[in-house]
Amino acid sequence: MQIGQLTVKNDADFYVMGVLNITPDSFSDGGSYDSIAPALEHCEFLLAEGADIIDIGAESTRPGHEQISTEEEIARLLPILNTIRAAYPKIAISIDCYRAETARLALEAGADMINDIWGLTYDGKMADVVAEYGAAVCIMHNRRDMNYKDLIRDLKDDLSAMLALADRAGIARSQICIDPGIGFAKRIEENLYVLRHLEELQDFELPVLLGTSRKGFLGLLLDGIPPKERDVATAASSVIGYEKGCRIFRVHDVRKTREALTIAQAVAEAEYGLR
Repeated sequence: MQIGQLTVKNDADFYVMGVLNITPDSFSDGGSYDSIAPALEHCEFLLAEGADIIDIGAESTRPGHEQISTEEEIARLLPILNTIRAAYPKIAISIDCYRAETARLALEAGADMINDIWGLTYDGKMADVVAEYGAAVCIMHNRRDMNYKDLIRDLKDDLSAMLALADRAGIARSQICIDPGIGFAKRIEENLYVLRHLEELQDFELPVLLGTSRKGFLGLLLDGIPPKERDVATAASSVIGYEKGCRIFRVHDVRKTREALTIAQAVAEAEYGLR
C-alpha cells in the first residue's frame, strides 16, 4: 500500500498514525488544535514522537456528535491542511472524512489518503473520487444498526460489500487497508469480541488498521477513567491487534503505542538457537 511517499508493507513492520483532531468537540481533545498555529505545533509533536502518518479530522465522529455541513468541514480543514502540507511536503497525510467533496478538495490540496468511517457507503461519489486521484483509502466497518446474527461473519460480509464498491470504482486493492471499526455500531462486548478475533480479517489479504485510541469501551473497563488517561490501555489493545495481524495503529499518544509495538515486534521476530 502506498500512502504518498510511505510504503506500507503487510509484513512484521508496523505504522503509527497520529490523530490530529481540528474540531471544537472531539471526545478527547476537542478545541485544542482547531486553528492553524496549534494544529501545526501538534503535527510537529506527533512527528517528533514517531508518527508515520498524520490523520486530520475536521468533524467529530464521537458517539452522539452533531453533524456539520460539508462547507463547514471544508472551511475548517483546508487552511490547516495547506499549512501542514507546505511545512511537510513529504509526510503521509490522511483525511478522516466521509463526504466526497471534502475528500476531493483535500486530495487536490495534497492529502494522500482518505480514512472513511462509512467505508465508501455514505456518499455515493466517494469511491469515484478516491479512484480518480489514485489515493490510498481506509475502508472502515460501520453500519446503521447493531442487529448482528454472527458478529464476525456479518462484519466480514459488510467489509466485502464495501470492497466491492471500491472494485467497481476502479480503486486498486493495493491502495486499500481495512479497519474493523472498533467503537462504531458495536457494544462493549462486541468491541472485545472483535478484538479477540481480529485474525479473521487476514482473509482479505489487506493491511488492517486498528483504532482503539482512548475509546469509550476502554474507559468502561477501567472504572470510567477519562479519555486522556486511556493511553496505556490503548497501547495494550494495540499490542493485541499487532499479534493478530494489524499493522497500522491510529492513536492520540504516538510514543506510548510505538514503544509497546516495538516490544511486540521484537518478540514476534525473536529467534533462539543452540550456540
